[in-house]
Amino acid sequence: MKRRKITIIGAGNVGGTTAQRLIEKELAEELILVDINKDVALGKALDLAESAPIYGYDTQIRGTDNYADLEGSDLVIITSGVPRKPGMSRDDLLSTNAKIVKTVAQKVAVHSPEAVIIVVSNPLDAMAYVTYKTTQFPRERVIGMAGVLDSARMATFIAQELRVSSETVRAIVMGGHGDSMIPLPRYTTVGGVSVTKLIPKERLDVIVQRTRDGGAEIVKLLKTGSAYYAPSAAIVEMVESIVKDKKKILPCAALCKGEYGVQNLFVGVPAKLGHGGIESIVEFELTSEETAGLRKSSEGVKELCADVDRMIG
Repeated sequence: MKRRKITIIGAGNVGGTTAQRLIEKELAEELILVDINKDVALGKALDLAESAPIYGYDTQIRGTDNYADLEGSDLVIITSGVPRKPGMSRDDLLSTNAKIVKTVAQKVAVHSPEAVIIVVSNPLDAMAYVTYKTTQFPRERVIGMAGVLDSARMATFIAQELRVSSETVRAIVMGGHGDSMIPLPRYTTVGGVSVTKLIPKERLDVIVQRTRDGGAEIVKLLKTGSAYYAPSAAIVEMVESIVKDKKKILPCAALCKGEYGVQNLFVGVPAKLGHGGIESIVEFELTSEETAGLRKSSEGVKELCADVDRMIG
C-alpha cells in the first residue's frame, strides 16, 4: 500500500508550524520539510521527531535541502518566499517571490508530477498563477490558501463582538487575498442565523474592514514577521479535507473559468476539496454590489498576473 507523503517547501514559521499541526493530527505517514537552509530544515524535523514519544504520533519526518527528496509526494505545500514586513503591501512582494515560487514549482513538476499543490506564498493569487503556469498541472491540483484564513479572521472578530463560541460562527470571504477581498456578511451565520440580523451594519462594516486588514494588523504588531498560527491552521483544514476526501466546501483561491464571471484568474471562491484537489467550485448568488466588488478584486489580481508575466515571462 502506498504511503501518504506530504512535502512542505519552506521551513520558516508557517512551514514549521504547519508541519507540527500535520503530524500531530497524523495526516501524513511521511513528511518532508524542504528549505534552502538545510540546517534549519534538519533542526526543525529533528525537534518534531523528538516530540513523537510525548504526543504519540508515528509520522516519519525528514528535513532536507534536496528537492529530489519530495519524489512521489501526494501533496506539496509551498510556503517559500520572503515574509511581508511593516509598511509592505502584498503587492510589494511580487517580484522577489514570483522568482522563488517559479523555481520551486519547476522542481515540484519534475519530482511530484501527480501531486496536489497548496500555495501559501504571497501575494497569494499571483503566486498560485505562477505555480499553475509553471507546472502546467490541471487547475484542480493547484489551490491557493487564502479564503479559509480570511474567513477565520472574520469569524474570530464576530465571535468576539457577540461573545459567543467561535465554533458557532461560519464566515465566508471571497475575492483576491488583499485589500479588495470580499467578506460576505449575508452568507455568514452564527448558530445558523445570519450575522446581519445580530450585528448592526455600522459594526459589521468595522469587522469587514478589520478582516481585510487582518494580515497587516499582525505584521504591524510583530514588526519582524507575519502571521503563522492561523495560516498554518487554515492549511491543515484544507489538507485534511483532501487527504481524508472529506469534500468540505472551503473558500480557496481557485482558477476560475467562467465561474462568477471570472475568466482564467485565481480568486477566492467556495470550492469542494477531495482527494483530487478541487472537485467543484460552488457558485453562490451574489448581489449586484457583491458582484461589482468581486469584479474589482479580480481586476486587481489580473493586473498582478500581468506584472508577473512581464517580470518572469
